[in-house]
Amino acid sequence: MQMKARDMQDCLLGHGIKPSVQRLAVMEYLKTHCTHPTADEIFSALSPKMPTLSRTTVYNTLRLLASRGAVLSLDIDGKNTRFDGDTRPHAHWLCRGCGAVRDLPLPVDSRSLTVRFEEGTVDEVQLYYKGYCENCRMQSEG
Repeated sequence: MQMKARDMQDCLLGHGIKPSVQRLAVMEYLKTHCTHPTADEIFSALSPKMPTLSRTTVYNTLRLLASRGAVLSLDIDGKNTRFDGDTRPHAHWLCRGCGAVRDLPLPVDSRSLTVRFEEGTVDEVQLYYKGYCENCRMQSEG
């Protein structure tokens, strides 16, 4: 998915984030790579093209983007936080063998996930499925 630089700037501004070269690069990476990367994976991909980029900048940028709702922060595998540039309601699936994370459609209308209760409201729902991809399942049987 190719996004224009102006679209990326508008996305950041729409979430109350001041655009910078580094923030635009991280946001573009997440919007164009549906692999649910970790901060280290993003840093490794961007640093050859941006020699002044630091891991700290990537981590801080991701923390800011997630806190403002511009990206999703996923704690699906228990080891690494992964990030998703697609903020539309959807579920995630993790292969316990190879660690791949994939998007899945929600099994219900996302509006039905909105819950109100006396103590407050729910503003985020994360639904995770875990199992084995076909390749890992075949390897474990063979």
